[in-house]
Amino acid sequence: MVYDERLAARVRRVLGDVPGVSERKMFGGVCFLINGNMACGPVRDFLMIRVGPEEYEQVLAEGPARPMTFTGRPMRGIVEVEAAALKDDDVLDEWVQRGVDFASSLPPKRKA
Repeated sequence: MVYDERLAARVRRVLGDVPGVSERKMFGGVCFLINGNMACGPVRDFLMIRVGPEEYEQVLAEGPARPMTFTGRPMRGIVEVEAAALKDDDVLDEWVQRGVDFASSLPPKRKA
């Protein structure tokens, strides 16, 4: 799997005190989950953030996010932001928090 290990380490630091955090290899990268619900994760050279369908269009309009097209078509409710746009820790914190907020709004997933 090819993803930005430094970005993953920075996201881990942001998520350090968030309850219910876990990691799973997904989408060719690593995803961070909150109570089993995907929140965010580095994939290749960008950070994927799950913002949900209600916030999706607004988040895209704000920039610098773009639709996540990992499957070849946009995945509604999930955006990607290039790692280069996340060099500032405060900016990274804000994007990660968007993913945490959405994932935390969902019911916890049951373990298989």
